[in-house]
Amino acid sequence: MLITEILARNARMYGRETALIEREPEKNRRVEITWKIFDDQANAIAQALMARGVKKGDRVVHLMTNGIQWLPAYFGILRTGAWAVPLNFRFVAKTIANCTHTAEAKAFIFGEEFIDRVTEIRADIEKSVRTFIFAGPENKRPVWAEALDRLIADHRAEDPEVAIDICDDAALYFTSGTTGIPKATRLTHRNLEHACYVENRHHNQTHRDNFLCIPPLYHTGAKMHWFGNFVMGAKAVILKGIEPRWILETISEEKVTIVWLLVPWAMDLLLAIESGELKLKNYQLDQWRLMHIGAQPVPSSLIREWRKIFSNHQYDTNYGLTESTGPGCIHLGMENMHKVGAIGVPGFDWEFQIVDDQSNPVPRGNPGELIIKGPGVMKEYYKNPEATAAAIVNGWLLTGDVARQDEDGFIWLVDRKKDVIITGGENIYPVEIENFLAGHPKIQDVAVIGLPSLRLGEITTAIIKVKSGCDMTKSEVEDFCGALARYKRPRKIIFGDVPRNPTGKIEKPALRRRYAGQTERFSI
Repeated sequence: MLITEILARNARMYGRETALIEREPEKNRRVEITWKIFDDQANAIAQALMARGVKKGDRVVHLMTNGIQWLPAYFGILRTGAWAVPLNFRFVAKTIANCTHTAEAKAFIFGEEFIDRVTEIRADIEKSVRTFIFAGPENKRPVWAEALDRLIADHRAEDPEVAIDICDDAALYFTSGTTGIPKATRLTHRNLEHACYVENRHHNQTHRDNFLCIPPLYHTGAKMHWFGNFVMGAKAVILKGIEPRWILETISEEKVTIVWLLVPWAMDLLLAIESGELKLKNYQLDQWRLMHIGAQPVPSSLIREWRKIFSNHQYDTNYGLTESTGPGCIHLGMENMHKVGAIGVPGFDWEFQIVDDQSNPVPRGNPGELIIKGPGVMKEYYKNPEATAAAIVNGWLLTGDVARQDEDGFIWLVDRKKDVIITGGENIYPVEIENFLAGHPKIQDVAVIGLPSLRLGEITTAIIKVKSGCDMTKSEVEDFCGALARYKRPRKIIFGDVPRNPTGKIEKPALRRRYAGQTERFSI
């Protein structure tokens, strides 16, 4: 079933029930809409776009921060038969322009936060963009953009009934760009439908569940996790803010049952609880049944600490890529707590292999590249046949991640192929060292990268963020690393921040650039 049809069904079955809640604690603001209003707004936006010439197969850029209008705008685009093109809200103006050119977008919906960036590139992107729609307050609206609220009010809340097939194209999602220039991932309506069923199959959402959405909706992760609730007509809360107190207040006051967190947020919550800054007795948390994490490697030490505090929680690790329509192609499974640290087993309707550089399966226990196959695999990298041919071989998606399978059949992520450090001929996998260091009680966050060495090629460098209120010396780190094999121990230790993108992934290219000037010091 098309996800636009799922929305229409929810409006028919649960029209008066709450669909979405937006909370903005910093402004003490809370708004909500029903499934009927959600569906009506999507229809009105579709009618408005079509009145401005948007038709099936066109592309519409969608540049908004999380809010209650984000999803109605997204579904409105899909109802026209056009492709939604959600963009990373951290993209600079030049990258936004490049993505818009790649998509050859005909319309552009943007929020208040992007006025300056869109203004800067407007003359450039007007070669294809004919309509600019502003999702923000009227007193901030640029004169050259139409108001989204006015379009919703002025157009019929009727389904335009565009003929859309499940195999038609639906969206372009640009990769996060942590390993290079963002690529446009072309997804179909079938990809999006499959994501609904994968998420619901894995986490057993019912109509009574309430999902807390904190990560950015432009990313496949947050939205596709919400899909598990969506397919059941269950409500969700969009929280604008990541402070631990706001998260617990929202869970308590909105009776949230499912929360998907990124590693840094889970760490911050634990620190706030352990320090006494937050007292659990002040919150109603009994209904909170599931905490799951994805988008990045998850230190097993983090989950062990979490389980000490939230012993009643179900837990799952989710592995996925933009190219696999988000999370779930591999997942731990809520029943497999004894394997915390592994990314798990193939998700619903997915299969996998671990192969060498010649695409031959490796013996169980040996590291190799993880490749996956299933209904969530993207159609292609749009306008990039070379990258597509390198990423999809005989229907298999090459993830670029190094993994191994243990004796029980569980998959363990070793590292990204591009992040492997080669020092003196030895392959070093940073994730293994990061997970080890994350177990130190004074370390809040850590990244391990390779920096150039004239003698060894690269040396292992650990960038460590120490917990607030703690002091730590390099000697302490070195002593702690004595439990690692000698060749795996970091040769350079740097205390500093660990930059992460909006989906929680460590921005290792940024760290390599930051410390590249110290190359000669590392030439040992």
